[in-house]
Amino acid sequence: MLVLGVETSCDETGVALYDGAAGRLLAQALHSQVEMHEAYGGIVPELASRDHVRRIVPLARLVLAQAGKTPGDLTAVAYTQGPGLAGALLVGAAFGHGLAAALGVPAIGIHHLEGHLVSPLLGAARPEFPFVALLASGGHTQLMRVAGVGDYQLLGETHDDAAGEAFDKTATLLGLGYPGGPALAALAERGRPGLHRLPRPMIASGDLDFSFSGLKTAVATLARGAARDEQPRADIARAFEDAVVDVLVAKSALAMERTGCTQLVVAGGVGANRRLRAALDARGGASGFDVLYPPPELCTDNGAMIALAATLRLQAGLGGDAERGFTVRPRWDLAAAG
Repeated sequence: MLVLGVETSCDETGVALYDGAAGRLLAQALHSQVEMHEAYGGIVPELASRDHVRRIVPLARLVLAQAGKTPGDLTAVAYTQGPGLAGALLVGAAFGHGLAAALGVPAIGIHHLEGHLVSPLLGAARPEFPFVALLASGGHTQLMRVAGVGDYQLLGETHDDAAGEAFDKTATLLGLGYPGGPALAALAERGRPGLHRLPRPMIASGDLDFSFSGLKTAVATLARGAARDEQPRADIARAFEDAVVDVLVAKSALAMERTGCTQLVVAGGVGANRRLRAALDARGGASGFDVLYPPPELCTDNGAMIALAATLRLQAGLGGDAERGFTVRPRWDLAAAG
């Protein structure tokens, strides 16, 4: 079973080939649009869509060549159906359906977050069902109980900004470039811990929901009184990162306690944050649960996670949402994607 996976939900064009019979990734390629969008301080949807059009066919050819395969070897073509930017999603959907129709194989529409959720299965240490997943990416912060492929229960989610959005917006407040999250984390490495005490929104709410907009507002207040040299900004960045990490760790630990699961899967771009990983590992060790992550290079959007998710669905006899017609879903609840 050879599945070609295509990811075009936002600002990265990812293509990968997964061998379901061997259970391994054969090849992958990724093009990031960061340099193109940097001049605008954020993602321009029309430019993102046009760039996906330029990149998707050459990347697919490259991946097949790297794996020593031809289009005729494919069992299915998978693409991100949503959520994401409508125009960007349409590029992947059009390519996926067009190639699948030409080859006479299924086109499988995959939920973007489902791809992130199963991405740790591409690592050396693979989680076993059921487990709890912390999905923390640019536009999403959710806790899910995962009983199996396509069987997802939402435990909690953010009421406003996602953690990744809060990182990016805080980076802007501190005068950092785009993308802001990685730049803020790098700056926080030089910050002095404990110099500022920022709020931990909803950390004691008793539920599994999140809120980060108030934290961003608190940073804005600090930033107005800070000098423009690096050390004061680094101290604020460290305080912000510590606050986000504390909230994510506390909520994740509560989810583990309430579900009785013994494995926590962390996926999405924020999952690559070094301080978050260290804090989750320490809490897991103290509380008796294991924490698993995808390989660092697969924390951001990529085609490998889409190819894997489609493979797992095919093996489970679930197929994908594309069977109900050619469509994209810019807004799509993961819990309803089973």
